[in-house]
Amino acid sequence: QVQLVESGGGLVQPGGSLRLSCAASGFSLRYYAIGWFRQVPGKKREGISCISRDGEPYYPDSMKGRFTISRDNAKNTVYLQLNSLKPEDTAVYYCKAGTQYWGQGTQVTVSS
Repeated sequence: QVQLVESGGGLVQPGGSLRLSCAASGFSLRYYAIGWFRQVPGKKREGISCISRDGEPYYPDSMKGRFTISRDNAKNTVYLQLNSLKPEDTAVYYCKAGTQYWGQGTQVTVSS
């Protein structure tokens, strides 16, 4: 069964960090560019970062500085390191493989 599963979300205080994981089963992530997105209820899904098959990261200007994407093809997993978290980073975070596969999301809540 082809599946993408995000994990690593949770409740964190402002200024804290989390590392999100996006693990694939049923297919190999090495053949796909992977993207991370987030969505707040009632708002449009927002792109955070993506990483090419060769490991080249990309960040839109609005996301540069606090987030780091990486991949470990041996573990069939892509990561998103979130640092210096702010309350406005609260959202459900999703990963996407190529244009086809979405995970179910993991909730990140930043609150004191």
